[in-house]
Amino acid sequence: MTILRLLLTILLPPVGVFLTVGIGAQFWINILLTILGYIPGIVHGVWVIAKRTPSDP
Repeated sequence: MTILRLLLTILLPPVGVFLTVGIGAQFWINILLTILGYIPGIVHGVWVIAKRTPSDP
């Protein structure tokens, strides 16, 4: 599922963030960053997914 979220984040950053955290502050920040510039939206989206996804032991 994480790979799917990352692919969606690269194509449409707010969708990947929405699937990870739902509608909250991070989602709205990502929409704002995506509007201001596509690359900042992608970077923020990947950061949110990496931060929220539990690592394997």
